[in-house]
Amino acid sequence: MFLQQEILDNTVQTYLIVAGTILVVFLFKKYIAHYVASFFFFILKKRYKNIDSVSFEGLIAKPLGLFIATFITVIALDKLNFPQAMDFNIYRLKLQELLRMTGSALIIITFFRFLIKLVDFAILLIKERYIQQGDNANHQLVFFFKDFIKVVIGIIGALLLLKYTFNYDIKGLVTGLSIVGAAVALALKESLENLIASFIIFFDKPFQTGDAVKGGNFSGVVEKIGLRSTRIRTDAKTYVTVPNKQMVDSVLDNLSNRTQRRADLRLEIGVDTPPQKVRALLDGIKKILSVPEILNFNLNLTDIMPNALVITADYYTAPDNIKAFNNTRQKVNLEIMQLMETLGVDLSGKSTNISIVSGEPTTTTSQQPQ
Repeated sequence: MFLQQEILDNTVQTYLIVAGTILVVFLFKKYIAHYVASFFFFILKKRYKNIDSVSFEGLIAKPLGLFIATFITVIALDKLNFPQAMDFNIYRLKLQELLRMTGSALIIITFFRFLIKLVDFAILLIKERYIQQGDNANHQLVFFFKDFIKVVIGIIGALLLLKYTFNYDIKGLVTGLSIVGAAVALALKESLENLIASFIIFFDKPFQTGDAVKGGNFSGVVEKIGLRSTRIRTDAKTYVTVPNKQMVDSVLDNLSNRTQRRADLRLEIGVDTPPQKVRALLDGIKKILSVPEILNFNLNLTDIMPNALVITADYYTAPDNIKAFNNTRQKVNLEIMQLMETLGVDLSGKSTNISIVSGEPTTTTSQQPQ
């Protein structure tokens, strides 16, 4: 039979089956990839409701189809017996071995290309999730991880390419890379510490972009969180760069996360102020502090000293901007000053005019008896 005739160590039937398989795969790889991608999309849709099918297929379907077509083509060609007549050397390398290396390389390259596109889609999915949550501070970390994961995937792909394509023993190479990596890590110790600190900032979120923070020797608004340092616009409107390690290790007060703003008041009035006026002053201050913008307060006559009576108060407002807070403090202080003037209460140590009256000395004449 014609189909059983052998040509170059393979029957015509085998050639037709292999050629038909390859032809079908390349003709329908687009549809095959579409249905496989749709299956994965159906699974992901259950977890992520807002996933975009167009973006998913645009990033995944084409590299997935190329990988499937390459994989099936190499497997199909492997079913053929290599013709002995074509077993010659090319630059000291047999043609059969060269074709095997080419097939292995194509499978590895197309597979890792598909993985990289899969990473692009995963990062896109995470980014959209952050946007929906209103969390824009993590975009930079997402993009960093995107590039970092791609580099790791590329290194793994290159190692597998060396091992399964060129039959290279990668154990010594991995050991050498580990030694080099340890040396580089030791040389870049400070930079790595700042990099790790940036991960802590992004995941633990002690502060975010736009937060007002106060540290040991700086205070201001966070404008940018980088992988090595954090940029802060200080209260003096200067631009300070603080290493991330210092931001994590030091005691940091996130002023934007406070629930209230506190103001303190201390009055030292004259020690000779009558008790009735002191009580009237306390009642008046309570009335001044009992306004809607002040959430709660504490007011007490805390101390009686030899030269003053001490009244202390602390009151709390909503965490508004500093301008509104300062306006409230000013209003309270002015009203207390007006109240003290009305009640005739003076502050301790108020200046007093002292008049010194100097009189002529009186001369007494004593008369001696005659």
